[in-house]
Amino acid sequence: MPFYVYAQDQPDVAHQLMELSEEHWSYIDRFDSRLILRGPTLSDDGEEHTGSVHVVDVADRAAAERFATEEPFWKAGLYRAFTADATVVLLRREPAADAPYTLITARWPAQDRASGPVGQGLLGAEPDGRLSFVAVLVDDEGARTTGVVAAVQALPDEARHLVQPFADRLSGGPTPLGAQRWQRGGRS
Repeated sequence: MPFYVYAQDQPDVAHQLMELSEEHWSYIDRFDSRLILRGPTLSDDGEEHTGSVHVVDVADRAAAERFATEEPFWKAGLYRAFTADATVVLLRREPAADAPYTLITARWPAQDRASGPVGQGLLGAEPDGRLSFVAVLVDDEGARTTGVVAAVQALPDEARHLVQPFADRLSGGPTPLGAQRWQRGGRS
């Protein structure tokens, strides 16, 4: 089952992240065939690393949590927290290497999937070409939706605008969206 794993950096750890980057990449490379999305979140100006995003296909929540806690940055204390959420991937395209991206996230109280539009993909709309990745966050049984995550080739305001209608329809009402700069990860 795919899990969205997000780890938030501790403050002022850029130097330590660079020192451990080879260990991080070597660890992540072990999961290469199971990675659906990967890359760092960035500051508003796109200059500073603020966290790490991975969507990884693993057996269950316990495996997703092991993936997060055995990662070298986590083991070195460079992350302050992580989340791991089961997902249903609705759209997956290879992100461009050198384009500005935004990671959009939203969370809402759990809703039964049976009454929601998850089975309708992106609600019958032709996905905008700037959407590289869209997944619905679900409970571990996959029966209830709890949020959405999307990678959009756009700066934050435009990215929010593209994802907002989908998130509002899926959640059943106006949904606040989080937006962070993001870039495709992995070895060059």
